[in-house]
Amino acid sequence: MATNTPPGGTGRHPDGPASARRTLRPGPALGAAVAAFAVVMMGTTIPTPLYSIYGSQLDFGVTTTTVIFAVYAAGVIAALILCGRWSDVVGRRPLLIAGVLISAVSAVIFVTAGGLGQLLAGRVVSGLSAGIYTGTATAAVIELAPRSWQSRAPAIATAANMGGLGLGPLVAGLLAEYAPAPLHTVFVVDLVVLALVGTAVWFIAEPVTITPGARLSLQRLSVPPQVRAVFTGPAIAAFAGFAVLGTFTGIAPSFLAKVIGIDNHAAAGALVALLLASSAAIQIIGRRAPTGTALIAGCAILVVGVAVLAWSLAAASLTLLIIGAVISGVGQGISFSKGMAAVVAASPDDRRAEVTSTYFVVAYVALSVPIIGQGIAAAHWGLVTAGIAFNIGVGILCALAMILIVFALRRSADTA
Repeated sequence: MATNTPPGGTGRHPDGPASARRTLRPGPALGAAVAAFAVVMMGTTIPTPLYSIYGSQLDFGVTTTTVIFAVYAAGVIAALILCGRWSDVVGRRPLLIAGVLISAVSAVIFVTAGGLGQLLAGRVVSGLSAGIYTGTATAAVIELAPRSWQSRAPAIATAANMGGLGLGPLVAGLLAEYAPAPLHTVFVVDLVVLALVGTAVWFIAEPVTITPGARLSLQRLSVPPQVRAVFTGPAIAAFAGFAVLGTFTGIAPSFLAKVIGIDNHAAAGALVALLLASSAAIQIIGRRAPTGTALIAGCAILVVGVAVLAWSLAAASLTLLIIGAVISGVGQGISFSKGMAAVVAASPDDRRAEVTSTYFVVAYVALSVPIIGQGIAAAHWGLVTAGIAFNIGVGILCALAMILIVFALRRSADTA
């Protein structure tokens, strides 16, 4: 297993007593980890505003688009289970480098994509890079932060994660609309940036000490009986929030073009980025808010957000769509981050990794199943009807989660 050591500047490699490899000082090392985190996550959302172009060239519609989008979750979940504990065994730095390389492989697949099979493969590989970075990069950012930055390190990690996710569709949309070769330019840019951050990560000193003889193992998924009452409400809220996140990201560009009549890739990318940016901002701003109260508030805000989104679909209103995106992003950000905090606090120390991994898996399943269902529904009922039905369903889930959370908090107060 790995243990924490002071980050940066040691000049020693974890695999030997001495190394010619120079290492970055703590500040630059933190910057390198943050940049790599943001760039890898950016790569996972780059295809978002490009699906309409792929659909036109390869002759597929909304249903196929949702499947392409959803298979990403399979890669994330596979990486969480297979590699979730590996950075504790081999160190953070090798996993950070591996994530950058896998992200580059995904970009190469997309830049050479000539058929549906390559798009699906590119999304799965992209999911693998995100699954590796979700835990490893978060831990690395916190461990590499200088002492004076320790209290801000979790917020920095959140900003890198969600900020990168928001940058993907924004950058891709702008380049697709205003640069040549819309299906290639953004991935070439991505590869260049990945090369830069990958080089920087190479010079990061390993922030943990590796225990010789430790073995790689799968990440177990389970929820102990004493945690289930606390886990259920936040998990349902996380599922609902990620369902909105995934479905909005996959469907919003098509709705913008086909229903509202704005066929602009930059606008589609900006709309998706707005929801993700709202989620990132509120997670940072509200990090000190009381967990229970904020969790209930997050569920309530998400209910309002999906109601406004349903209204925007019925009225074919861009203004309401933008407002709904912001409100839904805020609700998703609060409910997910505070739900994670509640689950972590309730978990025994020796079971925390498996409980939080289970929480993440529930969230990422919500990126796949609901969006495929909505894609099938859209093919039969149309985008508007399917979207309204979906948002009503999410609203009901959020209300259920809120009720369960209230009961769990009361039970906890009674037994305190």
